[in-house]
Amino acid sequence: MKRNIVIATLTAAALAAGGTVAAFDAGDDEATATQRQADTNARAAADRDDESATGDSADDDRTAAPRGSVTAAEAIAAALKHTPGTALAADFEDDGAGAWEVTVVRGDGSEHDVRIAPDSGKVLGAQRDADDDKDSDDRAELAAVKGASTDAREAALAAAAKGTVTEVGLDDDNGAVAWSAETVKDGKHGEWKVALDAGRVTQDRDED
Repeated sequence: MKRNIVIATLTAAALAAGGTVAAFDAGDDEATATQRQADTNARAAADRDDESATGDSADDDRTAAPRGSVTAAEAIAAALKHTPGTALAADFEDDGAGAWEVTVVRGDGSEHDVRIAPDSGKVLGAQRDADDDKDSDDRAELAAVKGASTDAREAALAAAAKGTVTEVGLDDDNGAVAWSAETVKDGKHGEWKVALDAGRVTQDRDED
């Protein structure tokens, strides 16, 4: 009885002062735990919303297939027809409208970015890379590609056996140059190496 009188007295005093009342009994403890869990759930939901809004979820991007019917190999072929040279990379850029972006090095050494429509294969535009100065590694990769029996288009075709190709480019692993391809299949992301000499496809263990 005395305990109830004390609690009632403290409650009245706190309310008169405009303050809050601390919970003393078991019922209040349970309510506090419930509120803490609700706060935790609310924070988790807010974090998920922020991640979705800012596009921070890399896994979602890596498992998204390119829009349109044009494949990576077809995009490379279209880019080379418009801008003859050596294709070094192709990547689907989903920046709203979405397009394939193919990097081509011409005979004079200049580097060009050619954009290809994903639904028609038409050239949307091409521009020279203003910052195309190449270091020794870049020159070595370019030399390796020019002397290879498998080019970027053929590498894309080979990797297509593993899924829909979203990106193809060059990978220099301690001086061993090979094509690197990324694919999507059944909602899963895959990374592969394609040999320059024979086009053999192996899983990229470094990225596994």
